[in-house]
Amino acid sequence: MSEITLAPAGVQLHAPYPPVAPFDSGRMKVGTLHELYYEQSGNPDGVPVVFLHGGPGAGSSPKHRQFFDPRHYRIVIFDQRGAGHSTPLAELRENTTADLVADIEALREKLGIKKWHVFGGSWGSTLALAYAITHPASVLSLTLRGIFLMMQREIDWFLYGVKAIYPDAWNAFAGHLPEEERKDLLSNYYKRLTHDNADIRLAAAKHWAAFETYCCMLIPRPEMVEESTEPAHSLPISRIEAHYFHNNRFTPDNFLLKNIGKIRHIPAIIVQGRYDVVCPIETAWELKQAWPEAGFVLVPDAGHSAFEPGIASALVAATNHFRTIGKE
Repeated sequence: MSEITLAPAGVQLHAPYPPVAPFDSGRMKVGTLHELYYEQSGNPDGVPVVFLHGGPGAGSSPKHRQFFDPRHYRIVIFDQRGAGHSTPLAELRENTTADLVADIEALREKLGIKKWHVFGGSWGSTLALAYAITHPASVLSLTLRGIFLMMQREIDWFLYGVKAIYPDAWNAFAGHLPEEERKDLLSNYYKRLTHDNADIRLAAAKHWAAFETYCCMLIPRPEMVEESTEPAHSLPISRIEAHYFHNNRFTPDNFLLKNIGKIRHIPAIIVQGRYDVVCPIETAWELKQAWPEAGFVLVPDAGHSAFEPGIASALVAATNHFRTIGKE
């Protein structure tokens, strides 16, 4: 049995840092279609860290700055292609994992950063690993939360397996489609999310986003579900997730696991909620077995969301721990 750190239940030992405003923001043209929004906050002369948001397509939030000590870190946050403040919103063309990995490296170079810490949760953990495997010399450390490796069994779990725990949410999700289409939820949702009719796209997007958001917390929060159905959130996250699940899989399926050997020298901490239903612990555990040097923090009273108290505490503890790396 690999060693793990069990976070204390019901206690937030490390509160997120207070809100901080950016000292810089801008836009970066990538490819022929996309323009990415980025921002910097914290210490302009600090050790750089880049935050990779989830989804794909979820976009970033001002709250994400609060995982990092603003006196120590130069905090770089950006919205990936089609997400958040990047444009065009929910655009699927020129939107692949390879494109996103290249964008991270292009942003590092644009900002004149030699190396940076990399922080990513959920899809952000997928992207962080893919980036580190491609550009290991650019990475000081990895903080990874709610592990998702984009393997077929993980996608099948999200689309069908969740029914075992959230049959109510799954029935609402699957029930948006005619009964004869429910055996292939991905393809038939994808058809609607890419339909010429905007009303059809939006209706499918709202059901997809509500389903995912409902399952993200250990105790579902109706207000978060309601917020998730706003078009500015529901369209990019549903369209881009379906697009990636349908068209942008890794080859081989376990590509990230097979290439962990390239980054085992990079300091890393994995943070995982015991009751994560969106990205179940099985995948995080498999990553840990392939990467015995990585720290593994198991939060016993949490689901998937980075904002669950125990998860947030463990993430702040991880970024605090890495403050000793990269200081000149």
